[in-house]
Amino acid sequence: MSLPLYPIWVVDLAGSSLMIFFSFLCVRLARRLRAQDTNNVIWIYLLWFCYSLAAFAISRSVGHIVKRVLITAGYENVWELLQPYSGSINSITFIIVASITLFFERTWKVYQQILGDKQILQEAHAKILFMNRNLENLVEERTRELAFSERKYRRIFEVSKDMILVAGGDGAVLSLNPAGAEMLNLPPEKIENEKVFFQDFFHEPEDWDALQNTLHSQGYTMSMEVELKRRDGTRFSALLSASLEMHPDEKGETLHFLVKDISQRKAMQKQLLQADKLASVGQLAAGIAHEINNPLSLILGYTQLLLRNEESDTERFEDLKIIEKHARTCKNIVGDLLSFSRSARTNKDVSHVNQVVEEVLSVVRHHFEVDGVTIQAELDPLVPPMILDAEKIKQVFMNLVMNAKQSMGKNGSLRVATHFDEAHHMVFVNFTDTGTGIEPQYLSRIFDPFFTTKGTGEGTGLGLSVSYGIVKDHGGEILVESEVGKGSTFTVVLPVILESTNSK
Repeated sequence: MSLPLYPIWVVDLAGSSLMIFFSFLCVRLARRLRAQDTNNVIWIYLLWFCYSLAAFAISRSVGHIVKRVLITAGYENVWELLQPYSGSINSITFIIVASITLFFERTWKVYQQILGDKQILQEAHAKILFMNRNLENLVEERTRELAFSERKYRRIFEVSKDMILVAGGDGAVLSLNPAGAEMLNLPPEKIENEKVFFQDFFHEPEDWDALQNTLHSQGYTMSMEVELKRRDGTRFSALLSASLEMHPDEKGETLHFLVKDISQRKAMQKQLLQADKLASVGQLAAGIAHEINNPLSLILGYTQLLLRNEESDTERFEDLKIIEKHARTCKNIVGDLLSFSRSARTNKDVSHVNQVVEEVLSVVRHHFEVDGVTIQAELDPLVPPMILDAEKIKQVFMNLVMNAKQSMGKNGSLRVATHFDEAHHMVFVNFTDTGTGIEPQYLSRIFDPFFTTKGTGEGTGLGLSVSYGIVKDHGGEILVESEVGKGSTFTVVLPVILESTNSK
């Protein structure tokens, strides 16, 4: 008994077709997995395994289908020729599938190693990201600190009342704060558009050379007193500190300067020294004046009594007149000493400076005109009434006017001008002459007691000292500017005081 072969053929054909279908489906899924992660070695292995499985399925299934078709069609002899090839192809594809299968363990180990390396790399990457974030935070924080520090020091640079200057090794100004620009009378745009050298503002070039030597020998200098000049040529005293910074490549250097204007401080020190000097001499002068005044009064009194009983045409009368004249001279000197020592009473009341000036000029005008000296008065109508001792201020003005006349001699010009500074409540009275001027070495001594440049017997040297004391007693000051051969300007500065005070 034999079984029919038709069902077997159907099953074989259907099974072969399904084998091809499922193998291609496996290839498709493997390709999709590999596309999701092209570097995954398992998916690569699986894809090639599916390729080999599909090849085996095609080889075997096609062989079975061809076999059944040829046998059914009566071409058994053809199949007998093809059968060895079909078997060989099946064997080869099977060997390929088996070989790929044998490589699975190695592939799995490689995959595990890759996973381990990947884990290590991920951890390292996470650490790097963490460190990078920390670094970014540190950089951001440091940047904020630097920005704050830059703003802080920039603010100090801009608002400092002292000059802050940065220069190159050749002295070229690189940076200058507003106070420095104002101190040197140097517009900021001049620094931006032109090359400006700091050494050009030193009055004495030797000071710059000495500064350079000090900086290159010890790297810095502290509180070096120098004389600087502004762009317009005016000079001022300054206290300079500096440091030298060498560049890392040693191809250049930068100079840093801090400069303080000490002109006012020196003027104040000078005034204090003058005040101490006047106070000391004043105490001595007061004692001497009081001791001499009484004997002089007796000498003058008895001389005048003797003159009453003496005929005017006798030699004795002439001798007594000489005694009287010199006694009066001594009396005047004693009066100056008393004025200098401020022992005389000061009576302050409401007065007008312009009126005091006019009274003084009216007294001397004729005498000046006779000698060819012209007087020019420029009185500011805005000068207000103020509290002062008119007689003593008149004495000051008269002394300055007569000193100007003696300096000019015959022919010259005297300009007297008043000005009211409303912002500072000060009145300025300027006396400008065209005389011989004052030698620079004498300027610091002209207010000293008993100092005079006049000849013997021509002055006591107390005029300016007394005037200085009177003005100081009013809370003011006397300033002087002079140029030899061109003349002098004395400026009396008086504060506008509205409250009356009487003092000794």
